[in-house]
Amino acid sequence: MLFLVIGMVIGITTIVTLFTITKSMKIELGNKFDQIGANMLIIPKADKLTLSYGGVPVSGVSFDVKKIDSSAIDKIRTIKNKENIAVVSPKLLGGIKVNEKNALAIGIQFKNELRMKRWWKINTDAGKPEQFEAKPQRMEMKNTEVLLGSELAAKLDKKPGETVNIGDQSFTVRGVIQSLGSEEDNSILLDLTVAQEILNRPNMISMIEVSALCNTCPIEEIVAQISEKLPQTNVLAVKEAVEARKAVVDRFANFALAISVVVLLIGSLVVFLTMMGSVNERTREIGIFRSIGFRKVDVAQIILTEAAVVSILGGISGYLLGMVVAGSTAPLIAQMDLTIPWELNIAAGALGISVIVGLLASVFPAYQAAKLDPSEALRFI
Repeated sequence: MLFLVIGMVIGITTIVTLFTITKSMKIELGNKFDQIGANMLIIPKADKLTLSYGGVPVSGVSFDVKKIDSSAIDKIRTIKNKENIAVVSPKLLGGIKVNEKNALAIGIQFKNELRMKRWWKINTDAGKPEQFEAKPQRMEMKNTEVLLGSELAAKLDKKPGETVNIGDQSFTVRGVIQSLGSEEDNSILLDLTVAQEILNRPNMISMIEVSALCNTCPIEEIVAQISEKLPQTNVLAVKEAVEARKAVVDRFANFALAISVVVLLIGSLVVFLTMMGSVNERTREIGIFRSIGFRKVDVAQIILTEAAVVSILGGISGYLLGMVVAGSTAPLIAQMDLTIPWELNIAAGALGISVIVGLLASVFPAYQAAKLDPSEALRFI
């Protein structure tokens, strides 16, 4: 019986460890990908694309683009799956002159944009431009402050704390975004309302980036719902991030499932062989039971009860040990910091699997014990 308990504990520990790590990986990877940025892009419908930012057409001469009304932001918040929308970041694009040099102006809501673009590294200290990097999500921006792309900052020879002029207005350079290899490198980022005023585009935006909490959300359904609310736009799902996350997690989940099945089969075999050995060793005991009036069902019940007790002990011990092992090995297996929660449903599942496997593997040994001939069994007394 001790050998049987140890076998059950090892099996349940393995299953709990793999399942818990897989579940934690799904949650953590989901959070990581949600932090990467937009996974949906809303742009105005257009027939031609010349110079562009994220697919939004920008004229090479005037940087004139089609616009979306600002009311679209509120409409996005009314879709059926609105609880899955994490960040909505509108943008207004236009060509302007900064200190008499051409630049792409990007009007944004700083709070939402910086929350979405958490991978940005922003130098905010002119004295130590390479050593000090602000965390975007923690920055508080004023309407009179701007961010410069690395190339534009070099072209203007401007550092954090200095001022730039757009028309007759002066703005303080709050920080310089380190090179991204994208349109932002040659851009100036302004508050959205300020950009709308400078570009004479009141209540208009050029594009909207949407970050959805997509651990479990139906991304295609959200795209369809937004498209229905905004028929004059194209709603594009940035599927690469979602699919990459899904592929990585699914591979590990399939591996964990395969290992769990093998462990369950081995565990069932261990229970079966142990219970059969127990029945063979207890022939005399069973014969005495039968000779003093125990029915076949009573003998079978004894065997199954023992199997159930052992399975319950194995399930509880396996869950506890599995959670400990998962907590200590998760960072090594997943190569990331994972939080391993103690969940009641996992404990219930581990206990259920243990009992089911133990009872199913004990059915045949119980049947063999029940049909044992009392006279044959008494020969061993």
